[in-house]
Amino acid sequence: MSNPYASSGVDTEAGDKAVELMKVAVSATHNKNILGGVGGFAGMMDAKFLKDYDHPILATSTDGVGTKVAIAQAIDKHDTIGQDLVGMVVDDIVVVGARSLFMTDYIATGKIEPNRIADIVRGIAQACSAVDVALVGGETAEHPGLLGEHEYDVAGAATGVVEKSKMLGAQRVQVGDIVLGLEASGLHSNGYSLVRKIVADRGLKYTDQVPEFDVSLGEKLLEPTRLYTGVLNKIMDNPAFENQISTMSHITGGGIAANLSRVLPETVSLDVERSSWLPEDVFQVLAQWGGYDLKDLESTWNLGLGFAVVVRKDSAEAISKEINALGIKAWNLGVIESTPCDSELPGYISEAKGVRGGAVRLVGNYAK
Repeated sequence: MSNPYASSGVDTEAGDKAVELMKVAVSATHNKNILGGVGGFAGMMDAKFLKDYDHPILATSTDGVGTKVAIAQAIDKHDTIGQDLVGMVVDDIVVVGARSLFMTDYIATGKIEPNRIADIVRGIAQACSAVDVALVGGETAEHPGLLGEHEYDVAGAATGVVEKSKMLGAQRVQVGDIVLGLEASGLHSNGYSLVRKIVADRGLKYTDQVPEFDVSLGEKLLEPTRLYTGVLNKIMDNPAFENQISTMSHITGGGIAANLSRVLPETVSLDVERSSWLPEDVFQVLAQWGGYDLKDLESTWNLGLGFAVVVRKDSAEAISKEINALGIKAWNLGVIESTPCDSELPGYISEAKGVRGGAVRLVGNYAK
């Protein structure tokens, strides 16, 4: 007997095949604390190890990749979107000093194509493995009539834990702290609606080979989001840097100043020195194509600054050197300065995402 569900456009057999194709990659993220295998109703973790904490605080984050998926669909390349998803989620959790423990994912598509779904999930699993996070479950939903046959969207959520006494945040920030910038791999996963508009207005296709890049336009724009969590966990685990980190910021939607402001106390200010870094070519080319000055884009793109770490002055050089040694370029962005909490300073941003924080502005010109 034929399956009546199939007549509505839902192929449960294709879903089962996709699970089989991704099973090995997902299982490779599991450690001794993960209970059960792939395909259960719920992912489970043995949390007995939390007894070793004096006061464990759980941290959680959820996010997606945004319209970057439209470029993956346009050039039929789906093996990097998974890393984007992991980065957008776990790198929010490390901001508070928490270590991510496990993650789940959700993929909605118009029609399940097993190899495409497996490519996406393998990318998620490989990124989870890179930052020592277990991928404990997920869902792939087929939505014919709602999404096109080749359309999909992805989302994910993760949970982490931090000792209460080691939580990072605005309460730890001191005047004189140094703000370190960590280099982005490219656009990461924010501002792609503007990217797509610029490309469309220029009459380009994502499969085009343009003289500005050594790969196709689509491949350049799909450069995966850099993962910071693995390196930052090692920095926080280093006894030499105990109590030397005040707070962190993941530079995502809303741009540079806004994301820094929301992790600083209202009593401080920060001047971010643009001259301390050179935005990668992808930002400069897109800005030129769109007729923008780079400064116009600071609230939309990361412009090469993917993450920031606020550290004690005496340890700034050592921490910066260690981050560089672990494979991510780090440099000094600026110094935390004192500001009256009731001051409204021109040119500064002091509120974002509903959070009233420190006053932050960008000064000077970008390096050339």
